[in-house]
Amino acid sequence: MSALDLPRPYLLFLADVDDPRYAKTAQGLRDWVPEQCIGEWALPGNELRLGLVELDPAAAKARGARALVVGVAPVGGQIQSGWVPGLIEALEAGLDVISGMHTPLSGIAELAAAAERCGRRLIDVRVPPSDLPVASGQPRSGKRLLTVGTDCALGKKYTALALTRAFRARGLDADFRATGQTGILIAGGGLPVDAVKADFLAGAAERLSPAADPDHWDVIEGQGALVHPGYAAVSLGLLQGSQPDVLVLCHAADRTWVSGYGPAFPLPPIEEVIELNLVHARLRKPGARMAGISLNTSGLDDARAEQAMDRLGARLGLPCADPVRGGERFETLITACLDC
Repeated sequence: MSALDLPRPYLLFLADVDDPRYAKTAQGLRDWVPEQCIGEWALPGNELRLGLVELDPAAAKARGARALVVGVAPVGGQIQSGWVPGLIEALEAGLDVISGMHTPLSGIAELAAAAERCGRRLIDVRVPPSDLPVASGQPRSGKRLLTVGTDCALGKKYTALALTRAFRARGLDADFRATGQTGILIAGGGLPVDAVKADFLAGAAERLSPAADPDHWDVIEGQGALVHPGYAAVSLGLLQGSQPDVLVLCHAADRTWVSGYGPAFPLPPIEEVIELNLVHARLRKPGARMAGISLNTSGLDDARAEQAMDRLGARLGLPCADPVRGGERFETLITACLDC
């Protein structure tokens, strides 16, 4: 995929969103490209903080920021009316505005007028190409790994980024393939699959990860979950079109139901999720396999995290690691991914 022309570094806008689950974009940029993050800015009354320098747009501009990034994404992905004055303040301070939300920035008349008046750009990264094909389903050269999940927002992007970095550290030719707004901002390019029309989802995945050298790895950022009540369609299209040789299942250690849906939507047993993903993966790639489990243990202390990884790994007979914690467990997972 071609690189995007993104003005960097960034000021991360937290708006009025006080739930960290919905600040994934800002957290991802902070964790993976900290050198591109000048600071953070929240609207009055919002106590959410990410540990960066707190700056308003004028102060961020003075420190070298070139753009404000909408760093939050509540359910539905809409720009809220209460955010617009803050976005205009950023434009007036001399910053471009970048968004990965479903609402096009240019579709907000007041914001578009301010951008024109200030001579600044409004950049939407959640806009797919207009010429995406229907998937061919034909096999293609190269090796592919796709991160899949039991739910949303539990580490598919972080796992793919960590595995890409680890593959490269082992001397392999590997690329991270971004499929969501945060990954695209981190990588500087990619394809927002949840903004693609359903008929072209698998075709978008084929284009995102084209034929490559037989020894090249594409590590593809997964989206949603096949068992998710809202986002299963995106997961299926991405799985079919990616044609992964290897899958890594991502799960949150302390999660028992679908995030944002409540106890009426319990997560199924992990064994069932593994089997469901393999059934669909093997339709396109008969030899597809599950290499292991990426377990998000961010809600656990060290001792409980170790116990959780031990239990789940033993139960499934697969390597189980938290990529953020790293260590020998993660090295074992990497080796399992590469053991083709």
